[in-house]
Amino acid sequence: MDIAVAVECFRKKHGYIPSDLKAVLFDMDGVLFDSMKNHTYSWYRAITDLGIPCERDEFYQYEGATGKWTINHIFKRAYGREAADWELEQIYKEKSRYFNGLPETEPMPGARELLEWVREAGLIPVLVTGSGQRSLLERLDKEYPEIFKPEYMVTAFDVERGKPHPEPYLKGLKKAGVKPSEAVVVENAPLGVKAAVAAGIFTVAVNTGPVPDSQLKEAGADLIFPDMPVFAAEGFLQLLCFLKKLQERD
Repeated sequence: MDIAVAVECFRKKHGYIPSDLKAVLFDMDGVLFDSMKNHTYSWYRAITDLGIPCERDEFYQYEGATGKWTINHIFKRAYGREAADWELEQIYKEKSRYFNGLPETEPMPGARELLEWVREAGLIPVLVTGSGQRSLLERLDKEYPEIFKPEYMVTAFDVERGKPHPEPYLKGLKKAGVKPSEAVVVENAPLGVKAAVAAGIFTVAVNTGPVPDSQLKEAGADLIFPDMPVFAAEGFLQLLCFLKKLQERD
């Protein structure tokens, strides 16, 4: 699907287009950091340590959700109940222990270039992540200096309902002081795409994991790119130019 078709489909669905861009909302894991392989391994170890059968790749499906949501999802399936607070704390602590014991994750290829384009365009970069992994959150300023200001960040610590609920992206809009029509989301996971779409924001999916494109499309992604370098080198500027032309025309 080309950009013109994607924008027209978005207009038919929402009744407006993202013509006057002011902000770009970014997921973190799988978009800014190539961290999902470490997350899936850590979740797999923490859950199987409890004697609960699971598959490592299934945790790609829960990407974007809070740790609480992920644990409760597994507990409902295994035990027919949600986890108690002490269980949530203990399991997430164990998951974090595994995660922090792995080699440090690298910045996602293409992310720095994309963020530079965003900054040069005068747009507000907003972080919207379901993660509470402090080791990654603390590395944001090191890897992407002076990009993400604390007042423009939404993490697992800021929301009651994580992705796929729209609350994280609605809070991101509020922090940036922009409307849904004034923003674009960059996501890579079905739950995150669903959250952004439910918030009424034009959503670009970059497929940096093993999830098929069809699943991102079913989740509601307006555009899909094969990876971050392609979107950074080609897709973002094309989208920006197209939307500016629409704004001038209207």
